[in-house]
Amino acid sequence: MNFFEYRDGEMTVENVKVADIAKQVGTPFYLYSSASLAYQYNQFKEAFGDLDVLICYAVKANTNQSVIKSFAEMGSGADVVSEGEMRRALLAGIPAKKIVYSGVAKTVDEMAFALEQGIYQFNVESEPELYQLSEVATRLGKVADITFRVNPDVDAKTHAKISTGKSENKFGVPWVNVREICATAASLSGIKLVGLDLHIGSQITELDPFEEAFKRISGLIETLREDGHEITRLDLGGGLGIPYQGEELTPLPAEYAEMVKRVVSHLGCQIIIEPGRFLVGNAGILVSKVVYVKKGQERKFLIVDAAMNDLVRPSMYDAYHEIVSVNESHQDRELFDIVGPVCETGDTFATNRLITPMESGDLLAIRSVGAYGAVMASTYNTRRLVPEVLVNDKEFAIVRPRPTYDDIIGLDQLAPWLSK
Repeated sequence: MNFFEYRDGEMTVENVKVADIAKQVGTPFYLYSSASLAYQYNQFKEAFGDLDVLICYAVKANTNQSVIKSFAEMGSGADVVSEGEMRRALLAGIPAKKIVYSGVAKTVDEMAFALEQGIYQFNVESEPELYQLSEVATRLGKVADITFRVNPDVDAKTHAKISTGKSENKFGVPWVNVREICATAASLSGIKLVGLDLHIGSQITELDPFEEAFKRISGLIETLREDGHEITRLDLGGGLGIPYQGEELTPLPAEYAEMVKRVVSHLGCQIIIEPGRFLVGNAGILVSKVVYVKKGQERKFLIVDAAMNDLVRPSMYDAYHEIVSVNESHQDRELFDIVGPVCETGDTFATNRLITPMESGDLLAIRSVGAYGAVMASTYNTRRLVPEVLVNDKEFAIVRPRPTYDDIIGLDQLAPWLSK
């Protein structure tokens, strides 16, 4: 369902005109729909029905407190990969007993903080991490519930930079070593092995890689139970993709859930899923203003006030994002390169893209940026981070303000030997 639609040629989000928000907030800015967040979450919740499933929002996709709070109020847990994300989740109202802690480089301090909070589980990714966690938990008089993240050596058929389940990737315990490392875990103090975990990648647009990986881990759980381990949880990770381009087809949560039930429900494990992009990706747009229309020798350029520091995905991943005019009152289209003000050729959002002809001052929207948009932004070129705005029906709120230049520059401190 699309919560960003045109009414009389003007883009609206829920029941607010995008242009009206731009007048008050200024451009560029990120804009999110509360209704979209709820719709996406409820798709997962309804798809699994009565199955024992814990949905843990992957906080790394969008760390805004209002976004996390929206999911917390719907009953979501959180998948976090740092102490900072854990603190965000806790402050947003997600109970510690619904937080799972992933990541390949958990530090001693991060482990101690998580143990003191009483989080649900650690997704352990290596033998050295296992020994370190045992030491920290024992010292604190705690017991850490853990799952091992298994690397099933499955090709997720996604971009190389977001593929995480192949043998050459840095994530997880190698498939062939799982029985050995589980036996080690059973012998350590401060550790309770409760299950297995996997995550094979992000933006996966077909179910076959998931099914192959889930079948492998299902067989492994049966083997571990024969070895005497009590395996009660199965964390399937996230990775379900979203449509970025027109009517591109991607699996729906109902189709994904049906496959999960068919492949692993016989195990009797609690199922944990960690959706991120699917929940927030299509819930957000980046609104930008045309600064100049430039005619080159062979191309025409729309130079806009958003830049690669605001949305890095096109530059980093060659990612496609649909780009549309906020005012679509006529149907004419022309080819433009859509570029930003940063002094790099890579500061390009689209090349030879058909879009409504625009003039200086017109607004455009870059779609499907709710995931890995604002959260990956930087202040490169000393550009101010853009605001984030959340809409709820007929009202909207700035949920992260635009900082001042003094805010940014004030983070620096002169070395004592330099004159003031």
